[in-house]
Amino acid sequence: MDLLLLLTLLLLARAAACLVRVAVACRRRSQCYLLDYVCHKPCDDRKVSTEMAGSLVFRNQRLGLPEYRFLLRVIVRSGIGEDSYCPRNFVERREDAPTHQDALDEMDAFFDAAIADLFQRTGIAPGDVDVLVVNVCMFSPGPSLAARIVRRFGMREDVAAYNLSGMGCSAGLVSLDLARNALRARPASVIALVVSTESIAPHWYTGTDRSMMLGNCLFRCGGSAALLTNDPSLGRRAKMALRHLVRANIAADDEAHASAQKRDDGSGRAGISLSKDLPKAAARALTLNLRRLAPRVLPVTELARFAIRNLCKNLVLSRGHAKKTHGAAANKINFKAGVEHFCIHPGGTAVIEGVKGSLGLDAYDVEPARMTLHRWGNTSASSLWYVLSYMEAKGRLKRGDRVLMLTFGSGFKCNSCVWEVKGSMVDKGAWAECVDEYPPETMANPYMEKYSWLNDVQGDTLLL
Repeated sequence: MDLLLLLTLLLLARAAACLVRVAVACRRRSQCYLLDYVCHKPCDDRKVSTEMAGSLVFRNQRLGLPEYRFLLRVIVRSGIGEDSYCPRNFVERREDAPTHQDALDEMDAFFDAAIADLFQRTGIAPGDVDVLVVNVCMFSPGPSLAARIVRRFGMREDVAAYNLSGMGCSAGLVSLDLARNALRARPASVIALVVSTESIAPHWYTGTDRSMMLGNCLFRCGGSAALLTNDPSLGRRAKMALRHLVRANIAADDEAHASAQKRDDGSGRAGISLSKDLPKAAARALTLNLRRLAPRVLPVTELARFAIRNLCKNLVLSRGHAKKTHGAAANKINFKAGVEHFCIHPGGTAVIEGVKGSLGLDAYDVEPARMTLHRWGNTSASSLWYVLSYMEAKGRLKRGDRVLMLTFGSGFKCNSCVWEVKGSMVDKGAWAECVDEYPPETMANPYMEKYSWLNDVQGDTLLL
């Protein structure tokens, strides 16, 4: 009898040990740490000054005076300064006749600078990377850009490489989600490299459709590279840990699907069309995303307050006491109760101001996005990392702080994630040479000064 009891206890102990190992392995797989990231700073001879922006507009001989005025108004109101960057073929005045090599050269300049810098900073070798995720919306060569990176850095033959295209400005978080899931699926310690950029070189629109001219004025060159891991031993020196990631996609709606798309104009010239339905699509996608995110990040007290106020508002409205404006403002959910910092996609001034109003943020909260738009322009999927880098360069991020990343993209998509700061974040990164100049006391607009004759011109409603 004693022997049977002993055997039973040994079996139970063995089972308990197995359960502990499984639990530890599951927890290990579920972690997603950010080791470090790099934002690309192109060469200074690729900067887009006021004069260069104006000359790019005037070089299109198909445009008449109304179109020139429209484009220059877009530049004036864009919120972009004089230090963003363009591809080399724009500098060489070949934007209307790009080659395949122009696009490859644009990608290689980014790969050779940002990815190489990231490996050097972290001490991680290219051969240590187990998962590679690359997103470039508008350029999908064969072999893929992911294969180009594997070859360029001599990565292992068993690296799991993924190449995403056509995902728009929100692709950065789609790639992050893919990398996180890849880490979860592998029981051993894994390192993932996530690369986000956009190909501008072959996509200058040369037609006269106003909805397709906007992209020429908003998008700029840039890119980011980030190293992630599920290894707790590496996690101890990580900058942040990913806590939540939520995706919303309303592509089933025809208007939303067509609000941002590449198409041909009436003359057969291809370009990115940004329709007037885009703000409505963005608002709907944002609402759906935040509805799922809120219960994950907000304390019960804030959720209860919101629910009670919403109930009271509905009761008041049902009795015919309609103070709708006041009720809507009073019932705005307070995301600051669960998040300290807001990393908003700098897609344009209207995007930033729209999110600011929807979330009840103040000027301090949206400063990183506004300054990123001014310094770098809209660099598509990599933009969020420039915003994060601004926060880090300014010393805003403290251990335990939570950062909400929020971005929009064609489809139409709204993706969000929440990071928790784990380690020291004091690196100035791509902002090192200029962060002390931001924010300026006054946001001087060099385009307004040069094109002041446009002030009295009445124009279309802009998506900015």
